[in-house]
Amino acid sequence: MSGRLDQALAALAAGKVIVLTGDRLRGGDIDFAVAARHADADTVNFMATHGRGLICLALTPAHAMRLGISLINPGSDRQSGRPHGRSIEATTGVSTGISAADRARTVAVAIDPASSGDDLVSPGHVFPLIAAAGGVAERPAALEAAIELCRRAGAGDAAVICSIMREDGEMARIEDLAELIAAHGLCVADLGDLLPG
Repeated sequence: MSGRLDQALAALAAGKVIVLTGDRLRGGDIDFAVAARHADADTVNFMATHGRGLICLALTPAHAMRLGISLINPGSDRQSGRPHGRSIEATTGVSTGISAADRARTVAVAIDPASSGDDLVSPGHVFPLIAAAGGVAERPAALEAAIELCRRAGAGDAAVICSIMREDGEMARIEDLAELIAAHGLCVADLGDLLPG
């Protein structure tokens, strides 16, 4: 295990946001990732402010099934390859649903072992992504990598991820984030460190 990976796992275990690189399916796009159990309002606001992309809840197939969330487009017709489930919102404890606190509440409800589909409504402002059953070996993307990293960190098997855009609206690359990484002491993990060989 690389020293960089060790640091990222420690950061996830401590509830911190990391930068995740190496998605093999999105042409070099990079993401913020945090264990879903630590996705509080401040964390969601950080991702919205500095990531600017869609904030998504990364779930295993079993977790999504327990909540009654299925793929929006499970077939092969007009398929983008993005494994989105229907958007969700907590049934209680939210107002408009879009605030950082409301989205954090929805994440907390969705990952609560006692929750069921009755605790969520749709459409909402949290966007579930349903991982491939085979993980990064089957689908080498940020979704699967974030779940694997959280598992290895002992931080559960759900993550919140957000793609990172530059201020000009273009997708960021790691060299664009040097100042942000330094300013916030962010650790960086690469998906390649999770693959054999």
